[in-house]
Amino acid sequence: MRLSYPANVKIIQVPCTGRVDIIHLLNAIEDGADGVYVAGCLEGECHYISGNLKARRKVEYVQKTLKELGIEPERVAMYNLSSAQGARFAEIANEVVTKIKELGPTPVTNKKQNNAA
Repeated sequence: MRLSYPANVKIIQVPCTGRVDIIHLLNAIEDGADGVYVAGCLEGECHYISGNLKARRKVEYVQKTLKELGIEPERVAMYNLSSAQGARFAEIANEVVTKIKELGPTPVTNKKQNNAA
């Protein structure tokens, strides 16, 4: 089955969502992503014991940081699903893209990108 999700969703695979760091999420926003979401194992079913729980804490920290900076915390999210839920993954991708479009472009700009032009 071929899944369909928006072309503007860029997938970056990691062995475990526990490997996603706060700096990765913030850099994505700084580098021009209007939103970021992490899709990890179901809670309690992480292949690496607690990686998805670590990832959730990191996402919550980034959300708190964005809120303190006056940026919508909804631009960063965490979802838990199993590898057998491909259709749900595509559904989440569509939901996130719709939500981010409603929020509009991120107010964060990367000075390096602006000076490169």
